Amino acid sequence: MGNDMLKFKCSGIDAQGQFLLEYTGYGQDISPEFVIENLSPSAQTIAITLEDLSHPIKNFTHWIVWNIPATNVIREEIPSGKNIEVYKNTKQGLAYGWHRYAGPKPPKGKKHLYRFTLYALDCEMDLPANIFKKTFLKEAEGHILQKGEITGEFVAK
Repeated sequence: MGNDMLKFKCSGIDAQGQFLLEYTGYGQDISPEFVIENLSPSAQTIAITLEDLSHPIKNFTHWIVWNIPATNVIREEIPSGKNIEVYKNTKQGLAYGWHRYAGPKPPKGKKHLYRFTLYALDCEMDLPANIFKKTFLKEAEGHILQKGEITGEFVAK
């Protein structure tokens, strides 16, 4: 992995580090847009995970998607499904949102911290959609050129 941290902005988290309602399970539950600032020219694909850092199950995965063609802008509202046609060979794996984005949805009155992690990879990963984050990351070892993360809080009212 390069020492170059991947820098990006996420439309789902405001300047104060709060998750915006439309990107949560209490809103429209759509995936946010990501704007990448320093993507490596060697990157072929991008993978994204969303984890709930406050969940009783450590780093509970809400979303995993991979094989997004390398680009500086990943548009919001990635459709659900194992294979995403708009993005060629993009796959969504098993997480809280089975083969789809599942935004923050902590119990009412609770505040949880969430983390998006973006990975720039040097290849397309030939993996089935029925895998979890742990398997994906194990298979991606040695292919990750850059990695970056952003956290946001959400309080369920």
